[in-house]
Amino acid sequence: MKTINIKDKFSKFDKNWHPHQIALVDNMQVILAKLKGEFVWHSHDNEDELFQVVKGTLYMQFRDRTEIVNEGEIIVVPKGVEHNPMTKNNEEVHVLLFEKLTTAHTGNVQHEKTQTHYPKI
Repeated sequence: MKTINIKDKFSKFDKNWHPHQIALVDNMQVILAKLKGEFVWHSHDNEDELFQVVKGTLYMQFRDRTEIVNEGEIIVVPKGVEHNPMTKNNEEVHVLLFEKLTTAHTGNVQHEKTQTHYPKI
């Protein structure tokens, strides 16, 4: 058991849309990611996702609306809900995610941004 400095962990990688695992909690993983631009429309059939914005403003697109998630706020995307995270104005947004170990990065969608391995940092 050691403390984890989130700011320090963010300094260890630069790639956007490439999640890094920083901790495990039961069958959940705690992930950090840097986001820039638009991601991929996708959903997760069996898992919810929690996004916490550590830095910047995240725009979580749903088919019927867009939710603005500001620094210090969270949003939970329920299982089965199609979504597409994005940023605006070339801003790099830092997020912390909680999700089950079984959660596929882009659900059933295969895309050039899809990651199958989250490095541990």
